[in-house]
Amino acid sequence: MENILGLLRLRIKRGINLAVRDTLSSDPYVVVTMGNQKLKTAVVKDNCNPEWNEELTISIKDVHTPIHLTVYDKDTFTVDDKMGEAEIDIQPYIETLKMGLTGLPNGCAVKRVQPNRSNCLSDESSCVWNNGKIIQEMTLRLRNVECGEVVVQLEWIDVPGCKGLSSV
Repeated sequence: MENILGLLRLRIKRGINLAVRDTLSSDPYVVVTMGNQKLKTAVVKDNCNPEWNEELTISIKDVHTPIHLTVYDKDTFTVDDKMGEAEIDIQPYIETLKMGLTGLPNGCAVKRVQPNRSNCLSDESSCVWNNGKIIQEMTLRLRNVECGEVVVQLEWIDVPGCKGLSSV
């Protein structure tokens, strides 16, 4: 626990206009990897606009280690097809957390992050104060595919006995 800064809860909310990899649709699921950690969502059958609403929690040892998100189409008899990938940039979110803010009104946007060539954002993303926590929701444009986006929400979890972000 002493080499962990804390936990990051990733809410994989939904996919938007994902690529068709079967005859008329796809059976998508998401795999999130960071270092040697690998987590995945359930498969949503026959849906290019799936609603996962799943929470995946990863431990953060280094805020500079990239978080990769890959969408796959589940196949029964062949290897699963890749449906695009994205990288989650947590730097703006970590910077906001390190401000040490407290007592803001719910819905107060603390930081706005614009899409650019170095991130996978398809639209502006905001770090928002909500019920005593800072949450960042983002829509990621998938790379290496003809179309598709995934909506993800980040939430930091401080864990007793961990270093915390003050050591970063």
